[in-house]
Amino acid sequence: MTFGVPEGVVGLAGPPGAGKSTLLATFATLRRPNAGVLHILGHDVAHTTGVRAARARIGYLPARFTRAEHMTAGEFVEYAAYYKRTSASAARSMVRRLDLAEAAGTELALLPPDVRLRAGLAAACVHEPDAVFLDDPFGELCAAAEPWPTGAGGPGHHMLTSAMAELIPVLRTLAPTVMVTADAGGTLTGWCDRLLTLARGRLTEQPTRSATARRGRTAADRRGADPADPVAPAEPVPSLVPPEHRPARPALPQMTLPSVPLPQLTGLRARRPPAGSATGV
Repeated sequence: MTFGVPEGVVGLAGPPGAGKSTLLATFATLRRPNAGVLHILGHDVAHTTGVRAARARIGYLPARFTRAEHMTAGEFVEYAAYYKRTSASAARSMVRRLDLAEAAGTELALLPPDVRLRAGLAAACVHEPDAVFLDDPFGELCAAAEPWPTGAGGPGHHMLTSAMAELIPVLRTLAPTVMVTADAGGTLTGWCDRLLTLARGRLTEQPTRSATARRGRTAADRRGADPADPVAPAEPVPSLVPPEHRPARPALPQMTLPSVPLPQLTGLRARRPPAGSATGV
């Protein structure tokens, strides 16, 4: 297959064991494909130099980071900054950006799931990456809501929806390209720019049914949107910049594997496009 991830927020849903985590780990250069070619942000990860260059510009958050549960939220972000060769001031800035100042001195194991997720996002994005891969970030939130009644008026439903309403706008501003996985497609429907499902080795694109897509809002509109409206837009509207003043758009890289070609996703305008190369996978 030929599979490309352009700019924007791409959701990947599928049952446990379908291969979502393996795919994201491959994009994060933690695994190497057995066949084909994989380009991350214009770098061929088949070579060591390409892997190092790609890792410097991507952020990856696994589904569980329990090995750091005895570290405080502030220590976790500072360690990530040290690992990514970023200054301590950048770590403090990211802590403030994700509203973690009050929780910075608390151990991760003692934090509620939504605050712990914010700490993970801060650690994954402390170096301002161009692409971010989040493996089931809402899994702990959904698990925490399961003991409660999940009906329309149940406390578990309200806890989950209110937490996601606060976190979804944060996820959309992490990087020009964000890829998110979830076990259920309903978790990603309505706010991702593109939604894919992976089941039994088959990758299928699904309609997002985004309310903002029907209103035709642009990325600039999203930045000034009402905080009470957490849903995300999908299709971009034509730019008002004259064509002669628009910069040339580089071609998006692709991962090519031998099989059946799948539809190529349409690129979206990035919040903060990287200089000198394409954005995406």
